[in-house]
Amino acid sequence: MLYRTHQSYCIRLQHDMYFLTSNSRLNEQVVDKIILQLNRVYPQILTNAEAEKFRNPKALLHTRLSDLIKHLQKKGERHCQEFYRALQINAEQLYNDLPSRKILKTTDSTEIATDKEKCPVFFLACFSVAAGFALFWYCCDSDTKVLGRARRILGFSPIIIGRHVRKICMLYLEDLPRN
Repeated sequence: MLYRTHQSYCIRLQHDMYFLTSNSRLNEQVVDKIILQLNRVYPQILTNAEAEKFRNPKALLHTRLSDLIKHLQKKGERHCQEFYRALQINAEQLYNDLPSRKILKTTDSTEIATDKEKCPVFFLACFSVAAGFALFWYCCDSDTKVLGRARRILGFSPIIIGRHVRKICMLYLEDLPRN
């Protein structure tokens, strides 16, 4: 799943090609606008000759669009990225419905949910460490009144920290006055 979130634009375009060319999703005018934008954008993605070739009204729209996508994939990552930008500007609804966009949205929301689920565990771990340090600081004071209080607290807390841990702490507290 992580691989899909960081795909190159060329690979995404390859996956979206069938979606874009099927069922006349893009009409003649939108394809012409995309080609013109790719021809006029800086840096120029399509040369004038290439733009004329892909705007040829004698060829079928499906064929022209397929050839354009294949041509852009051969040219590289930057060209495919500019195609997506042109598609977003000229056909935003279609851009939002692309299969690769839906995968990205689903993956992003899954990653956010997992991060939110980790927050309580992280908080409890930090709180436990802080409580442990506070208890250790409280118990390591040389004042005997504190040791007596610590024994009382530990003596009544087998449910909270567990019997084995309580026994170890009590043995430690009993050895402190001897030293």
